[in-house]
Amino acid sequence: MDWFYIQGILMLAGINLIAVLGLSLLTGFTGLFSFGHAGFMAIGAYIGALMTVSPTTTPAGLGLPFFVGVIAGGLGAGIVSYFIGRITLNLKGDYFCIATLGFGEAIRLILNNVQIFGGSRGWPGVPYKSTLPAIILVDVVAVLFLANLVRSRHGRNMVAVREEELAAQITGINVFKYKMIALVISAVYAGVAGVFFAHYMTFLQPKMFSLTKSTELTIIVIFGGLGSISGSVLGALILTALPEVLRAFEIWRLVFYGAAVILIMISRPKGLMGGMELSPGGIRKARAERKARLEAQREMKQAQEGEIRNA
Repeated sequence: MDWFYIQGILMLAGINLIAVLGLSLLTGFTGLFSFGHAGFMAIGAYIGALMTVSPTTTPAGLGLPFFVGVIAGGLGAGIVSYFIGRITLNLKGDYFCIATLGFGEAIRLILNNVQIFGGSRGWPGVPYKSTLPAIILVDVVAVLFLANLVRSRHGRNMVAVREEELAAQITGINVFKYKMIALVISAVYAGVAGVFFAHYMTFLQPKMFSLTKSTELTIIVIFGGLGSISGSVLGALILTALPEVLRAFEIWRLVFYGAAVILIMISRPKGLMGGMELSPGGIRKARAERKARLEAQREMKQAQEGEIRNA
């Protein structure tokens, strides 16, 4: 296993992490499950590629610098998500999930029929621009931004929406506004991830952004732990690397992959991290909660023993 191969796995993990961090904000902190995030990745990927591809390769290509493609891909996905949110964010529970699933599949089918991008045959010739340092830099910025957001008043309001939407509304929180903010930010993250993915693969095909990809991102968020940024990081690293580690098992690797995920979820129903963060404050909070839980259990046991003696 040479460095080039390891670097490729790390790059894919880093790209997945960008998308997963955005989905974590939407699902883990705001409580909205989306099965259409591959659609936002596709929008970012195709817009970003359109910005950077040379006009000699694709007539519609603009041949602009890579960072322009990253910005355009993220903004494009964010703008589309705003209009999707205007339509879908008033839907409750499973209906929102179904709407996002339909959106993701609609994007894939549209791209299948846009011949300027090669349609279902795919679009070769995307320049190789993604590098490991650039992906790590974006990951760090994305983590810091998200960490500061969830600690802010806006982040606490999003968590309030997740915990009890009606109660949040009664206390004066604009529920629709915070759902929209979470959706747009998560779509921007997915769009940026799509740009890096396109310029790593150097080839785009609509089936790369199918329901399977959306499900993969959701599994990573749940696996790491809803409401945990640290869990998203660990989940992206582990679940991106695991299929490659199991590649020697050939056709059995997906079976082992699925079994490993199921076993971990059985042993850790709330995900690897639960709601805990790998930070000094997060560790102190987890210890305090554990101490309070043990104290409550001890008091309950003492009360039960007292009732038995009195009887």
